Amino acid sequence: MKLHTKFSRQLCRNIDLICDFMGNSSDFIVREITAGHKHAALFYLDGMTDMQKVQDNVIRPLHDRVSSDEITLPLLKNAILDIGEASFAQNFEDALEQILSGGLLLLLDDMDEGLIISLPGWEERSITDSKTQPVVRGPQESFTETLRTNTTMARRRVKDTRVRLTTIKVGEKTKTDISVMYLHGVADPKKVQDMISKLKNMHVEGVLESEYLEECLQENKQLTIFPIFYNSDRPDSIAAGIMEGKIAIFVDGSPFAILAPAVFVDFLQSAEDYYQSFIYSSIIRILRYICLAICMLAPAIYVALTTFHQDMIPTVLLLSLSAQREGVPFPAFIEAMIMEVVFEILREAGLRMPRTVGQAVSIVGSIVIGQAAVEANIVSAVMVIVVAITAISSFVIPSYTFAIPIRILRFAFIGIAAMFGVYGLTVGILMLFVHLNGLHSFGVPYLSPFANYKSSEQRDAILRFPYRTNKKHRKN
Repeated sequence: MKLHTKFSRQLCRNIDLICDFMGNSSDFIVREITAGHKHAALFYLDGMTDMQKVQDNVIRPLHDRVSSDEITLPLLKNAILDIGEASFAQNFEDALEQILSGGLLLLLDDMDEGLIISLPGWEERSITDSKTQPVVRGPQESFTETLRTNTTMARRRVKDTRVRLTTIKVGEKTKTDISVMYLHGVADPKKVQDMISKLKNMHVEGVLESEYLEECLQENKQLTIFPIFYNSDRPDSIAAGIMEGKIAIFVDGSPFAILAPAVFVDFLQSAEDYYQSFIYSSIIRILRYICLAICMLAPAIYVALTTFHQDMIPTVLLLSLSAQREGVPFPAFIEAMIMEVVFEILREAGLRMPRTVGQAVSIVGSIVIGQAAVEANIVSAVMVIVVAITAISSFVIPSYTFAIPIRILRFAFIGIAAMFGVYGLTVGILMLFVHLNGLHSFGVPYLSPFANYKSSEQRDAILRFPYRTNKKHRKN
């Protein structure tokens, strides 16, 4: 029997088929009751449906308010049952999909139609502060794993009648609810339709997190380690993107929403930039770009100078470096690779270990291993300092997903510096800019507004200009 088969007028046959489809799972509840003089059955999943509401809003009204055979599903929906959201189902596929989403199915004998009642009752995580993008000043709340809670938090900040929300089910097995939110009249309608069309035509087995969508939505010809979409668990960041005309995508079960299109500068901006003085925010942004360069190039520059270009180092500093490296058996390249790999191990260990001991392991491990390595003449003290500054600089980058490719590129640039020196680094940096210039995020150049220069957008690129100088969106 196929799922799209319509209901039978025989209730016992419907019960047998639904139980067969569900495989007699222990958490699947079939409760047969009497409504007036009619035989009825309720189908729901234990833990997915609010049991107290089932008893008070469905079962008790069916027992107390139904007294005749002349009952219909519209009558139950509109006058008898104390329910809110409800809909009708004609086949097993629609009914089972709603049951698996926390709904309750009511079937009556001698009726070939069912009533789906929304009574979700699963446990939800409370709203907490953001763990990935914390701020000192600003809203201290983040998204949860519940789709409707997340869309409500974003809509609460953008109280505009032009906000539009479209929900689509994606995933052949998970049938995950995906909501697309945008500001009508500000967002590009072609990009909105293209996004919705891609989501509807997406053929994947399941979507458990927003990263699934990011990979599927990325153009096949764009092979890159850089994130093409911006993700955040902060409602204020997503709301700001919506007001700018971007498209927000919410995934049921994920506390991270996606913004598209996203450009290079988005990943170096923090929500707190807009909650502090524009002078302070501009200085901090410049500091982030400096830290980006340090994080990506500092070990490579050290390796290049000490291996090929000693004449570029001041004499006093060169003598100090030579004295420190005396007795170290490895070249600068091996030193850098050892320390970088060790630090990456400590970083991952700190992330995966319990929070109470993770930070202690990272800090103590770095100090102990670094000091022991210097005393054992495995690496020089300067190399430990360079790696430490590089590691600290990586934490200044606001977006964790953007910091990952920078960490990968750091290893690539160290290898280039060991083989070709500063000349190789120069060529490598130029190739990186060429690569970034060729990327697009949903039709928008990745290096915009620099590569595709737009003077009107420079007020919030590197520097943040005062709010009074920003142009407001035109209302349609």
